[in-house]
Amino acid sequence: MAFTVGPRATKAGYGLVAFDQIGSTNAEALTRARDGERGPCWFVTTEQTAGRGRRQRAWIAPRGNLASSVLEILDVTPASAATLGFAAGLALESAVRQVSLEAALRSGGGDLNFALKWPNDVLANGAKLSGILLEAEQVTAGLAVVVGIGTNIVAAPTGTPTPATSLKALGIEVAAEDVFTALSDAWAEHIGIWDRGRGFGEIRRAWLARAAGLGQPVAITSGNTMTEGTFDTIDDQGCMVVRTTEGKLVPITAGDVYFGSAATARAV
Repeated sequence: MAFTVGPRATKAGYGLVAFDQIGSTNAEALTRARDGERGPCWFVTTEQTAGRGRRQRAWIAPRGNLASSVLEILDVTPASAATLGFAAGLALESAVRQVSLEAALRSGGGDLNFALKWPNDVLANGAKLSGILLEAEQVTAGLAVVVGIGTNIVAAPTGTPTPATSLKALGIEVAAEDVFTALSDAWAEHIGIWDRGRGFGEIRRAWLARAAGLGQPVAITSGNTMTEGTFDTIDDQGCMVVRTTEGKLVPITAGDVYFGSAATARAV
């Protein structure tokens, strides 16, 4: 089966470069941007051997999983570009929900519970299904923004800070190529809503409606620092806002997030 962009993405002018195997789709997209690629363009594979997630953690996609990166050349500030990750989360959640529902209808299976975990994960039945990594670099044509999206289709890593799962483990038999086609169309829709950051208010509202752990106890670790409290909201820059036991609202820009009993365990 070959990778193809969906009809909405085709109409929006998205290109596609597919690989049988590659080290990192994000690295390839950035290299192409430095060499003059203007995008918008997707770089995809079902086998990634040297990918990375946040904090330089390895993100390896064994054959059958989906590693995808979209390159956009934007006339925006880096701070505004950072909020594009929330649009990416919404797009991916929409895509995997669509293909999972279609697969469940074919097989007679049940619905899955999808949610978005701050800042960049998509959860399925409470376990990590996908991660998103944004990278940006100034090039001649503007700010090259690469949004890398790794999705566990047939396999998931073990021993991760957040338990991980795959669509296959959840009973959803679907090809990476089908997930990508749905993702490309959902991305075209949500980047349009985002509208160079001007539509982040609408993206924020939609993201919060799907947020994991909203209103629950949370602990965020960043280096040797831990912040505890309740997940109150995200602000208009995309920071997680934590309400401490003293009632203080603390914006969090980055960190590893633990909810519920995991948050309690981290705090002990």
